[in-house]
This record gives sequence, C-alpha cells and structure tokens, in this order.
Amino acid sequence: MADLVGEYTQNPRGGYTFVYGPLVQAMRDGRALLLDDATLISPMVLAVVYPAMDGRRQIVVKAHTGETITAAPGFYVIAGHNPGVHGAVLTEALASRFSAQIHVSTDYDLARTLGIDPRAVKVARHLAARVHKGDIGWAPQLRELIAYQKLADVLGEQAAVANLVGIAPADDRDVVAEAIATVYGRRVAPLAVGRQI
Repeated sequence: MADLVGEYTQNPRGGYTFVYGPLVQAMRDGRALLLDDATLISPMVLAVVYPAMDGRRQIVVKAHTGETITAAPGFYVIAGHNPGVHGAVLTEALASRFSAQIHVSTDYDLARTLGIDPRAVKVARHLAARVHKGDIGWAPQLRELIAYQKLADVLGEQAAVANLVGIAPADDRDVVAEAIATVYGRRVAPLAVGRQI
C-alpha cells in the first residue's frame, strides 16, 4: 500500500518526511494512474484504490495524519492485465470500477512488418484462435514473437522454435508443439541443455 499511497522516508537531516505515492499524486494533479499487471497485485493492496475509483473519489491516508485526499477533475485509473497469466484473477470488485474494458490482442501484421518469420506468426495466429475458442490458455504474444526472432537470428531457427515450445505453459505445451510441427514440418521438443556428465 505504501507504494501507492506513500510512506515515511528518511530526509537529509536524519528525520523522516512523508512522501506521497503515485495514487495521491495522480489524484491531486487530476492525472491518470496506470496500474500494470493489476490482477497480480494483492486484493488487500488494491482495496486502497477502490474508494478513489468509485463515486466517493476519495481516500484516507491513514499512515499520515489520517488526511482525506479528494480526486481532482481529470483523475482516473487505467489498469492492464494479462488474463492468461497463472494467478491473475480479475475480481468483480476491480472489474466493476472500470466503465470501459478493452481487449487488446497481438497485432500480427505488425509482427510481420517487424521481420518476424511468417511461420512463427502463423503458429501464433493459430494458437490465438484456439485460445479464443477456449481450447487452450496460451498463445505467443508480440513480445514472445520478437524474442523468437532475436533467438533465431543468434542461435538459429531450431533453437528459437524449441524455445517457443519451452516457454509455453505445461498445460498447453503439447498443443503448441503440435501447431509448430504442422507449420514447420517437424516435431520439436522444448529447448534443453544436452546430456550431462
């Protein structure tokens, strides 16, 4: 909570000064506050933001004189989350505080423009369609496709493809390997170190 609201920090004179966190600063300045990977933040920590996001538009800074901060016009919260991440849960309490919820997917045309192997993009599109149907829970996003291409450029296609299989969650790994085998024309095992002595 201190990361959002603020905390006492030692000042150059050896005493302690309360330094307001980004939530208070955004509320006072009437600016947006971005909460990245919000569904991985503890619900107890997120609870401090709720009163700022609902009709009250206020929070109480209990750690510093119990003062009440009221949001200036223009304050709002933007939160990002990846629904496929293990442990990420979009609670009803959090979801209900956003008037707009926008699904952002991977731009596969951008991936091709960035020079990513069209076969890797084809695999990602296929897997994304399976995620959309609910068959699996994971498909490579743009960051994984960029990493794939960097790895392919340095270590070669075989290592990059094997890594793509290896980074897939265990529950989806066989489906990912099957999709890669269909597009690349060969079975691929996850990237691994060779035999140990």
